[in-house]
This record gives sequence, C-alpha cells and structure tokens, in this order.
Amino acid sequence: MSVGAIAATFSLFHLWTSYVGTLPTLQQAYVHLGFALVLIFLTKPLVKTEGRPGAAWLRWTVDGTLIAASAFVSAYAVVNFLELSQRGAGNPSELSIWLGVVAVLIVIEATRRMVGLALPILATVFLVYAFVGPYMPGPLGHRGYDLERVAATLYVTTSGLAGTPLQVSATYVAIFIIFAAFLDASGAGKFFIEWSYAGLGWLRGGPAKVAVVGSALMGTISGSAVANVVATGTFTIPVMKRAGLKPAFAGGVEAAASSGGQIMPPVMGAAAFIMVEILGAPYTTIMAAALLPAVLYFVAILAMVDFEVAKQGIKGLPRSALPSAWGIFKQGWHLLAPLALLIYLLVVIEYTPITSAVYGIAAIFAVSFLRGATRMNPQRLWTALQSGGTAMLEVAAACATAGIVIGILMLTGLATRLSTIMIGLAGGSLFLLMVITMVISLILGMGLPTSAVYVVLATLVVPAMVEMGVDPLGAHMFVFYFGVLANVTPPVAIAAYAGAGLAGSNPTETGVIAFKIALAGFLLPFVWVYNPALLLQGDVLDIVLVTFSALVGIVALASAVQGYLPGGRSRWYQRLLMGAGALALIKPGLVTDLLGFGLIGIALLSWYVGRRAAGVEATERST
Repeated sequence: MSVGAIAATFSLFHLWTSYVGTLPTLQQAYVHLGFALVLIFLTKPLVKTEGRPGAAWLRWTVDGTLIAASAFVSAYAVVNFLELSQRGAGNPSELSIWLGVVAVLIVIEATRRMVGLALPILATVFLVYAFVGPYMPGPLGHRGYDLERVAATLYVTTSGLAGTPLQVSATYVAIFIIFAAFLDASGAGKFFIEWSYAGLGWLRGGPAKVAVVGSALMGTISGSAVANVVATGTFTIPVMKRAGLKPAFAGGVEAAASSGGQIMPPVMGAAAFIMVEILGAPYTTIMAAALLPAVLYFVAILAMVDFEVAKQGIKGLPRSALPSAWGIFKQGWHLLAPLALLIYLLVVIEYTPITSAVYGIAAIFAVSFLRGATRMNPQRLWTALQSGGTAMLEVAAACATAGIVIGILMLTGLATRLSTIMIGLAGGSLFLLMVITMVISLILGMGLPTSAVYVVLATLVVPAMVEMGVDPLGAHMFVFYFGVLANVTPPVAIAAYAGAGLAGSNPTETGVIAFKIALAGFLLPFVWVYNPALLLQGDVLDIVLVTFSALVGIVALASAVQGYLPGGRSRWYQRLLMGAGALALIKPGLVTDLLGFGLIGIALLSWYVGRRAAGVEATERST
C-alpha cells in the first residue's frame, strides 16, 4: 500500500469513528498512533537514498524494522486492550513490559524525525528521572521505579503514551485537521487570500496588510503556524516584495501573522483541544475566551505593519490594478458557509466539536458543487484525505511524547510538588511568576510544537498560577499564548524560518523582524491575568473597558517600537512615553489606567505641539 493510500485510510478511520462514535480509549489512541508511526517512518527516512546505492539497504532494514514494530505494538494494544486495562501497571505481563519499552523508544525516534531533538531530549530526561529519584535533592526526590513499572505505566495505562494529549489528538484534533484539509482542497484558502488582496491591496502598504488579514482568515481553518506561512506566504510574500518591502520584512510579517492562526477561532491549534480535556470546559468557552485576544493580536500586527510602511513611504496598489472584491466574493461566498455552519453548531446548537466538524466536512462537500471551480471531484477528495492524514503526524508524535513526560510527572508525584517550587522561585510574586512562565514557554517553544509546550506547562506551571489566585482559564490561556508566540521568538523562530525560505531572506534577520512585529501582542496575556474580562468573563462594561485599554496599549507599544506617530517619525522621548504608557495599562486599576493614558497623552501632545511649531516655522520661511 502506498503512502498516499495509508494517509487516506488514516483520514477515513477518523471520519468513521467521528461519525459512528470513537472506540474505547486505548483502542482509539493506539490505532491513531500506529497509523502515525508507520507514516512517519515511511515519509521521514533514516538516511537519504538518492545517489547512494548502499543507503537504500540500510534505510529499509532500519525503517522496515521500525515500521513492523510500530504496527505490532499498536495492534497488540488494540486487540488486547481489555486485558491491558484490567491488569494495569500493577500486574503487567512480561510481553507488555517489553512492548512498552519498544513503544517508548519508537515514539521518541519518530518524534525526533518529525519535530527535532528538543522534545525527545526532554522525554529522555524525565525517563532517567523516574529511575534516579532516590538520588535527587530536596523536593525533586522520590523513591524511584524499576523498568517494569515505568514501561507498564507508559504503555498499558491512560497516563502515558495513550494519555490525554494523544487522546485529544486521536479525536478532536484529527477531525479538525481533516476539516481544514477538505476546506483547503475546495479552494477556500485561495479564496481568502484573493478576497483580502482585492479588498485591501489599495491601502498604504496594502500587500503587507493582505498578508495579515489573509493569515487571520486562513487561521480560522489551519491550526499550524508553519502550514499557514506556507499556504498564504506563497502568494503574499512575492506581492510584498514587488511592492517595495524588504524580503526579511515580508517574511517576518507573514510569520507573525500566521502564528496568530493558532489562537484564531473557530479552528484553533491542537493545544486548544487539549485544553478542553484538561480544563473540562466546552470548546465554545475556549473559543469565546480566545476571540478578543486574537482580534487584538492582529490589530497589533496591523499597527506595526502600518507604522513601518508609513516610515518607508510605501503606497498601496492602484485600484485599477486590483481585481473586484465583490466579484471574487460572488465566486467564492459559498466557501464561507461551512465555517458559518461550524460556528452555528458549536455556539448556538451546542453540538460537540467532533459532531460539528463532521457536519462541517459534509457541508464542504455539498457546497463545493455550487461552482465548477470548487467541486470536490474524486481527485480533490483523494487529495483532501491524503493531506488530512499526513497533517496529523506532527501532532500525534508530539502528543505521544508529551504523554511520556506527563506520565513520569504523575508517577513520581513531581507534578503535585512543582507548584510549591515555582511559587518559591518567584518569591510569592504573581508578576515574577508570570515572567518566569513566559520565559519558560518561549524557551520550550523554540524546540517544541505548541501543543507539547502547552501540555508540559499546564502540568508544571499552571497549578502554581492558579494557587496564586489566577483564574484557571486565564492561566491555561497564558501558557498556550506564549507557546504560540515562541514560533516567532529568536533564536529558533520556526515560523520565521519558513517565511525566510519563501522570501529568500536571512532566517535570523527575518526572525528578529517577526519578533518585533509580534511584540505588541506580548502585553495581552498579562492583561487578561489581571483582568479576565478580556477573556469575556465578567459584565459588559468591564469587557468594554479592558478591551479599550488593551487596544490603546498595544497601539501605543507599536508606536514606541516602530518610532512612529501619525505624520512622521517620533522623537526618542515620545517613544519612551508611549512605551511606558503601554506598560502601565497592563494592570487594571484607576491609578495605572490614569498613568498609562496620561503618559500616552503627553506623548501625543508633545507630537502635536512639535508638528504645529514645525508647520508655523515652515509657513514663515515660505513668506
């Protein structure tokens, strides 16, 4: 069977279980993991074989063995799930112990090939920790566990490989990835970009703003920053370069905007669905909480872009050179119907996310026949199934490996002691704890997928934030958000690297620019921790006030970073005032709000007086 056929079968399995009902937990998780492991070893070979005759034998010997082992350990768990569940980690069979060892090693190797070394190294450190507990100092110590207990816990229970992260990947995430693949195959992605281009291309720096809005729209169907960069950047980056923007800036804009796709409802990143399970909250609650921060994040990026293109004097494209936005909308409006239906089913009817996604996929298939250009013919259907199957691999591998970390944390009891450790490290200061959490999130996110960052920190750090009085939803959103921003945080900014590849620019320079563009968005998590109204928790007046102050704050910070005020470049002291005012608006309260608005007001008054004086002087010289 070809790779494409296996990937399509992978998608069909999830369509079937999403429609008729998922299998028992261990079965569903290990079927999902088995497909993912086989596909990873088929598509990510140990060595490249092109032009190296001897390498083919090595590749297929090693990878063939890994493929067979992956299929066996997964199939054994699927067929014998009842026995494994009944025996548990306390009374495992000898075969299940050794299969557990093999399964853990295979998952770590598959993850290394799929997402790099960082997550496998982290999992390995925790595996070693399970054995050396008696030798660890202070609160890190524990009694230690033998190979049989560790292997059984990770393989036969739902606290290891088949834990919450992989369970979510095998249910919610899988069906929404397939939904996105079907929507993209129907031409929705192309429609979003062309519609944005036609509607915004005439604005100042229009092509860059098209990239931002187009990425926001693509973010509603794609929960991957890199996938979003590739999908939208292929079109937007060349257009930005033709408009006069530097390649590194074009790549940075696309990377910063695309990273926001993971926080843009209705289809958010995999971590959002894991949050549903950990918090025990409906997905609609997560969507609602993410809405205002997502909108404000993209407003911040638009402000950054607008100030930069204004400094460079880059104009928009002539309206005569742009296609008709209305004409494009008439040709593709039907592609918005599945998204509208998804939101309706989730929010109004309150169907489960899985059921809503299944109906959404059916709607995509149905409405595609309204236009010949979007019709889901057999070729497009096959492409959607293949794309959906291959798009699940990174998430599945990362979630399985994250399950190793979580399993060891639970087994050793470290998870329950970390809150005390973190609070002590922060000296009891909530602000310092948030800063520490932010730094850890960004560091982990440089080498781990967002879903893995979230899972680890939801276990390690979030309990400490909650213990210090932070609303649980706000604490979970805090680590989720910074896990997303790690995609554009140097020195390892994965989304920026993808943008640099499309732009033909230096990856480091592109990463720095992407970080700068996204910087105003770094304020938002601090705002909602101090005032959960930004997550739509509270009365309407509180929500309006915190949204307004956050909006002023992010635009002020964008002005300070870019050194621009309407009409021209700002002076150093004006930038300082704007930045200080933005930071003061982080914490709600009459004193901090008055201070923030006052500093920003002084900066604007100074700018106005300076502009007026310059105008009078120019008039006097002309006369």
